[in-house]
Amino acid sequence: MAAISEREMQDMRHRVLQLLKLKGPLSAGEMSQELKITYMGVRQHLTPLEGDGLIRYHTEQRGKGRPTYVYSLTESGDEVFPRIYSQLAKDLLDTIRALDGEDGIERVLGKRTEWLEAQYMARMLDKGLEGQVQELAQIRTEEGYMADWEKLDGNIFVLWEHNCAIRQVARHCAQACSHELELFRRVLENAEVTSEAHIMAGDRACAYRIRRK
Repeated sequence: MAAISEREMQDMRHRVLQLLKLKGPLSAGEMSQELKITYMGVRQHLTPLEGDGLIRYHTEQRGKGRPTYVYSLTESGDEVFPRIYSQLAKDLLDTIRALDGEDGIERVLGKRTEWLEAQYMARMLDKGLEGQVQELAQIRTEEGYMADWEKLDGNIFVLWEHNCAIRQVARHCAQACSHELELFRRVLENAEVTSEAHIMAGDRACAYRIRRK
């Protein structure tokens, strides 16, 4: 029997996720019938999907005998399927612009900056500047920016963001990027923060130079 390729394994795991999305929660036996593969074949795919945090299980008593393991998608598993978040955000900003002009956009982004400032500060409180930069990079990575940082000397740091998590919004609303810079200046209140590189300007990453005051 020919070995199953990695591509075929990934395709089948996606079929498992799709089945749980459409008909779940399901037992391994029920998935075996739906996918027309063996019970052990299903189990071979459930284990890595569970390990990746895409599915979870609970037990149900179905008649007599031992409880049945029933599988369903986790929130992360549900996020595998298409979303239109960026289009929705763009449409909302366009609507605000049509109703209230650029001032309306500024008010919305300003309020968002205030909310993020409070969240960031709660995690960066009582840390020195180096600790704040490190924590800021961690927060931004969690938000999808693929951030890291480096220390150039005792007073200068650089924060790198290798992915623009709001790229689709930034393409239609340049103010979004300026508010990101304003956010960093607020939470790093003991430093001067300047933008050194910008993905939207064609650079490979966004870079922010942080100089201790």
